[in-house]
Amino acid sequence: MRWMMFFIVGFFLANSPDATAAHVGLACGSCHRQGGSSSDPASRESRASGCVGCHQGRERIFDHAMGQRAGEKRFVQRSYGRLDSDFWDKNCTSCHLKGCLDCHGERGISKPSVATCQRCHNGYYTGWDYSGRAPREDNMRYQRGVVVNGATFLKMLPDVHYSAGMTCGACHSMDSLTKGKKSSKGCYDCHTPDQNVLEHRIPAHLQRLECYACHSAWAPQEYGTFFLRFRDQRLKEDFDLTPGPSPEYLRSAYLKRQDAPPLGINAAGRVSPIRPMFISYYTDIMRARNSGPENTLLAAEWRAYFPHTVQRGTVTCEGCHDNPTRFLLEPEARRIYDLRKDGMGLESFWLQNGQRVSNGSFMDGARYLRLSSKSPAYTKAYLEKWKNFLNRVENSSRP
Repeated sequence: MRWMMFFIVGFFLANSPDATAAHVGLACGSCHRQGGSSSDPASRESRASGCVGCHQGRERIFDHAMGQRAGEKRFVQRSYGRLDSDFWDKNCTSCHLKGCLDCHGERGISKPSVATCQRCHNGYYTGWDYSGRAPREDNMRYQRGVVVNGATFLKMLPDVHYSAGMTCGACHSMDSLTKGKKSSKGCYDCHTPDQNVLEHRIPAHLQRLECYACHSAWAPQEYGTFFLRFRDQRLKEDFDLTPGPSPEYLRSAYLKRQDAPPLGINAAGRVSPIRPMFISYYTDIMRARNSGPENTLLAAEWRAYFPHTVQRGTVTCEGCHDNPTRFLLEPEARRIYDLRKDGMGLESFWLQNGQRVSNGSFMDGARYLRLSSKSPAYTKAYLEKWKNFLNRVENSSRP
């Protein structure tokens, strides 16, 4: 039986059009050799024993973010885990990296495509946005349109790199992933700021901002993430929400947006997009129906990150310099959501009070005041920017 299985695997490899050429012709025992048995040569449990004979060091990928998910586990421990110690096992186990073939086994043994990466990097997590997808609302009435891996999505503008045909591996090499790095390339490895662009001639922009602080066209944002717990399954009948991985829970959100992301300071000290990850609420439906607490705020945490929605253009000057809400310094006069009256435990989603950035910080008010001051240099640059706009309009209108 064991040799029959080896024959089948070898036949599959030799006849798969997408199989890496290096694997074709290898003896079965070259990979399936652990203890002389027919074990999975690519599994996490065996530390990819059948793969690392050739792909040395690649087993270290299991020690980093995709294999461990340590940051996510710590978040659950300090939020939902306080009220349900089994919350992680019920809701968060679907995307662990179980072996090399999770990514390399979609079509024979091959390099992963963008679609392969998006099997896990989907929904609210970075990945979907690269190809122009944003999460829909959670109610079942909004689940319409194209279905990919069992989920529908909003169609948004894709990243320019995706439109050019670049795969995830172009910037996220295996070498970088096995070393625990987020990427193998930065913007400057391929791009040099064009000095004909006004924003590139402002030293503070190049010194203090991440490129994607201006060049991210949009980002999915979820404000108020609700997990509703159903100890009695019959109570679910009143909630028309998309089912999740756990029969005991349903998930919903107070508000979802897909516009330009708020800005904060990342771990490198540079201005970066941030988003809620998560502003977390918990309700035990049975207890709530018996006059118990509901919408208990467990965490209000943001995270600095890179939305994969890059475009050539940028925001206008006032998109940052006259927009305190974008830095979570929302004036009360601009406030349209009254969270206090909704029992949400926060004054505003776009006010720093009661919230934190887990891998960086918010921009403090004093720095924003300096940023928003209309200095002579700002006024000069602002006028030049609008003259450029007007010239383009005039030129495009000529016969």
